[in-house]
Amino acid sequence: MTKILLVDDEPQMIRVLRINLLARQYDVATATTGEEALELAREEHPDIVVLDLGLPDVDGVEVLRRLRRWTRLPVIVLSGRADSRDKVNALDAGADDYVTKPFSVDELLARIRVVARRQEPARTVRTVKIGRHTIDLVAHTVDPDVHLTRTEWQLLEVVVAEPGKLLSQRYLLEKVWGPTYRAETQNVRQYMAQLRRKLEKDPTRPTHLLTEPGMGYRFEP
Repeated sequence: MTKILLVDDEPQMIRVLRINLLARQYDVATATTGEEALELAREEHPDIVVLDLGLPDVDGVEVLRRLRRWTRLPVIVLSGRADSRDKVNALDAGADDYVTKPFSVDELLARIRVVARRQEPARTVRTVKIGRHTIDLVAHTVDPDVHLTRTEWQLLEVVVAEPGKLLSQRYLLEKVWGPTYRAETQNVRQYMAQLRRKLEKDPTRPTHLLTEPGMGYRFEP
């Protein structure tokens, strides 16, 4: 049974989410402060953390940073902070996803399912489909034939490696171009646009290589 650690200082929010998660056969632990969350993460060994940023003692981003010192435990941020800088800071601190309040419970449950699937035993992914194209990530071929540059292949491989996960621009820049290019966000925009033109059925309305405005990018199979 998947165990969820809910971290929020709003009793009503905790109650609603706990009821919905228990009804869907999740095991649930709850915390109302950052320090309590860190303690429970060590003691209860949850599979996923749902973390509010506005905690009374330790800011949620700091909780994330401290978690990342010792675990890659998936964390979904749940926050009323809608500013893109807050979202980027949380993602760069190690969040796996970011849900802005107010939100629907069904949306959060869907995000939890996506994260849970990523925790299943890893299988080597050789091919992915984007629109009408079948992409062989090992042979570096696209059927029907499309030519991708070396950088386009590198970016595509990083993005499709974690389907459903929101990847920040900084993360992609470091993975593809290296840490000295952290500020060159136009690189990611340019190459993602090129990949959409080559692979998406309608590049202006992509269905696989998605942009989350102010946050980053997501691959949806």
